[in-house]
Amino acid sequence: MRLKTSLLKEPKHKELVSCVGWTTADELFSCSEDHQILRWNLLTSETSLVVRLPEDTYPIDLHWFPKTVGGKKLVQADTFVLTSTDGKFHLASKSGRIEKSVEAHKGAVLAGRWNYDGTALITAGEDGQIKIWSKSGMLRSTLAQQGSPVYSVAWGPDSDRILYTSGRQLVIKPLQPSAKVIQWKAHEGLILKADWNSVNELILSGGEDCKYKVWDSYGRLLYSSSPQDYPVTSLAWAPDGEVFAVGSFNTLHLCDKTGWSYALEKPNTGSVFSLAWSADGTQLAGACGNGQVLMAHVVEQSWEWRHVVVTLIKRRSMQVRNVLNDAVDLLEFRDRVIKASLAHGHLVVTTSLQCYVYSSKNWNTPLIFDLKEGTVSLILQAEKYFLLADGAGLYVFSYEGRLVSSPRFPGMRTDLLNAQSVSLSNDTIAVRDKSEEKVLFLFDILTGKAIGDGKPLTHKLEVVEIALDQGGPASERKIALIDKNRDLYLSPVRRLGREACICKIGSLVHTMAWNDAASILCGIQGNQFTVWYHPGVVLTDKELLPRTLELKDGSEFGRAPHILSYVGSKVTVRQGDGSLVYSSVSPYPALLHSYSASAGWEDALRLCRFAKDPALWACLAGMAMANRELATAEAAYTAIGEVARVQYIRFIQEQPSRESTLAHLLLFSGHAPEAEAALLQAGLVYRAIQVHIDLFHWDRALELAVKHKTHVDTVLAYRGRYLQRVGRKESSKRFLQYAEGVEVDWEKIQAKLEMELTKERERAANVSVRSSVAPRR
Repeated sequence: MRLKTSLLKEPKHKELVSCVGWTTADELFSCSEDHQILRWNLLTSETSLVVRLPEDTYPIDLHWFPKTVGGKKLVQADTFVLTSTDGKFHLASKSGRIEKSVEAHKGAVLAGRWNYDGTALITAGEDGQIKIWSKSGMLRSTLAQQGSPVYSVAWGPDSDRILYTSGRQLVIKPLQPSAKVIQWKAHEGLILKADWNSVNELILSGGEDCKYKVWDSYGRLLYSSSPQDYPVTSLAWAPDGEVFAVGSFNTLHLCDKTGWSYALEKPNTGSVFSLAWSADGTQLAGACGNGQVLMAHVVEQSWEWRHVVVTLIKRRSMQVRNVLNDAVDLLEFRDRVIKASLAHGHLVVTTSLQCYVYSSKNWNTPLIFDLKEGTVSLILQAEKYFLLADGAGLYVFSYEGRLVSSPRFPGMRTDLLNAQSVSLSNDTIAVRDKSEEKVLFLFDILTGKAIGDGKPLTHKLEVVEIALDQGGPASERKIALIDKNRDLYLSPVRRLGREACICKIGSLVHTMAWNDAASILCGIQGNQFTVWYHPGVVLTDKELLPRTLELKDGSEFGRAPHILSYVGSKVTVRQGDGSLVYSSVSPYPALLHSYSASAGWEDALRLCRFAKDPALWACLAGMAMANRELATAEAAYTAIGEVARVQYIRFIQEQPSRESTLAHLLLFSGHAPEAEAALLQAGLVYRAIQVHIDLFHWDRALELAVKHKTHVDTVLAYRGRYLQRVGRKESSKRFLQYAEGVEVDWEKIQAKLEMELTKERERAANVSVRSSVAPRR
């Protein structure tokens, strides 16, 4: 990826250009110290004068009123704020008419920024003050006062915090007066520019120490560049938060969000004082010290999937290369390419007006359909469907171009979504709520409605990344999530009325990815690379989980690695310096998952005997128990030396009825409430009581006995025997109360238990006879 830059032979402005701003993807405004505001039309390559400012007005900063929020168009979208050296800011229309001028600061107004919903304007001045204004220009409050000029200011992602510069320090100040202010020393020299992205919530800063740095919203340093040749005079995030641009004297960097540089351009511009991205994130404009307006667009982006590599070679054309036979195809588009994604044998490309869907088997005839709204900000792909996100909503399409669903939830802000906060599988969509980051919304892909009872999945901490597994049936769909403590959790998507079961499976996990076809998860934990061959085993037998892991030394991935994909048996990792590293994973676990999905248990056993890998045996044990294949599970547990579990499986196999077998299978997985419910529903009250006696849940056992008026003496007898063995006396008032009026006779109790077992066997026999007799017509 790089920037293709262009400059006019002769600059249109006669003096330094101080600021630029996009109105649309093809129209740009520039302001200069020659007192002119020019309009640049990129379609016709024409430049026209909008307005000539008064001789005493020298512009410094320009920011357009936001056009849309959550898909709703705003009324004042064609106005902008212009700050100047005379201490004023001006609200101007697109035609150049100054609607209002406001005396704002003593000395120059160095920065002015609208918040994301257009309800407030913030200005920063040479007098060290930061002020908040209404959209009509009325002063609301003075947020901060300090002794040094504030050179740059930015709104937080939710418009509830302000980031500003203070000499060598960065300050995050919430709008609530009582909230805590975060302040830290960020640079060795004066900080000249700062920016805060609303999608990834990362902060950029650059200054006179010739460095640019990336921070998280808590002020923790994520990346620091090496010293550049000149001070960093401008920087800006692309709208989707995936890349950013940095400008200094005759220098322009295009960088990844993690900090490393994709490309370095050396245009003849003088210092670049301001940078602005177009709304679709494909074009960049710079305000230059020699009177030039720098134009640049992103090219040479590439996407890989198995043996196919797709490269954006021009704004409207792509090259497809098949590395197996070195065949090359050229794809041409009517409009500029905005987003693209390549996975599962399909290439999805969106332009400003249309969406193109190509199959890797045929690059000549794409499926094309029109887009309702403007810029697509996100594309996600699963095997059968793909998802598009724009400012108005989420849309799920089949690869035949049919709109499948468009899920919605209260307060949805699709312009703030990225690949870490949305996930897609063949049957489910998961979205993290931006306003409450502990909450995950789960939707059925065919209907667009919430799954199950409609309640979202709620975690105890803020979630930073989510991912749905891609293999297996919909009933076994699982979601993995990383919270802000970097702990990795797993939860089933379809809970069938149960409480949310969110199980921890890893800690210090920086990045993760599911396999493209099987329910195998990989991640980087601390300094090691971990593969969870069967993470779902945590829902069946937690103690098996450590036996199903593959651990490798992760030092080869360097600092701050990121897993890009896990396709087949190959994992692609992007290192902290931008280079790609590949790691291979054993193909046997994926094969084992396919055998499990097709009920090929004999094949699964043969595979495990051939591979002789204890991790595979542990995976098979978990899969067999989840599918109630007790014979296979017994063989697998025997192979890994789990004697106690083998004995319990044999005990389950000896149960007299199907209901008892099901209950003990649930108990095996640790689901005691569900086991009790299954037994009570079948009328096996004694069995339900016995479950709690075996688990030493004495209060619940007595509660059931009293409620159903049976086996109170049985509970008291077992309780008495237990206390006698541990050498303690009864202290529970409730047990003492019932012990007074109930006589414990072990012979009678044993006789009753035998009778219960006989009834259960007879009932099971009758059920099996009835089910074997075909109904007569």
